[in-house]
Amino acid sequence: MTAATLVPTDLTAGTWTIDSAHSTVGFSVRHLMVSKVRGSFDAFSGTVTIAEDGTPSVQAEIDVTSINTRNEQRDGHIKSADFFDAEKFPTATFVSTGVVAKGGDYELVGDFTLKGVTKPVTLKLEYNGVNPGMGHGAVAGFEASTVINRKDFGIDIEMPLETGGSVVGDKITITLEIEALQAA
Repeated sequence: MTAATLVPTDLTAGTWTIDSAHSTVGFSVRHLMVSKVRGSFDAFSGTVTIAEDGTPSVQAEIDVTSINTRNEQRDGHIKSADFFDAEKFPTATFVSTGVVAKGGDYELVGDFTLKGVTKPVTLKLEYNGVNPGMGHGAVAGFEASTVINRKDFGIDIEMPLETGGSVVGDKITITLEIEALQAA
């Protein structure tokens, strides 16, 4: 499949800016081996750029200090050197390296940097279409998800439980619900 046919025809060339007021960057992680803690990041930005030949690229940045798990004490611990070391590494970034069509959906491949460590990741990507918007230009919608191992990014704190397992799981599921506005 050529790049020009990879992008749906209603997703026109240009820059589409993530609208953080209508988007979500969330995550979940196993807690105490029996449940999951969910959270989000309140501050993030990014762009989806569609070249004239239809080639897409994505760049995004997450302010990890904006973590919100609805528990101030836990958020403070996650920002500490035990986890994100947010004072030293305040942002996480994603830069795409390619998009692959998978049936009616896509795989978005790129480099994800967290806590100063960059690793390739693949996100399952669903394109939800374009709407003409409400007087401020066209809006495109996307949903994406991936699973990363926190230890791959230097978040290797061990918090073992007496009965086996650990307080915090290794696998982190990242979910994105994105609205992007086409630049004028």
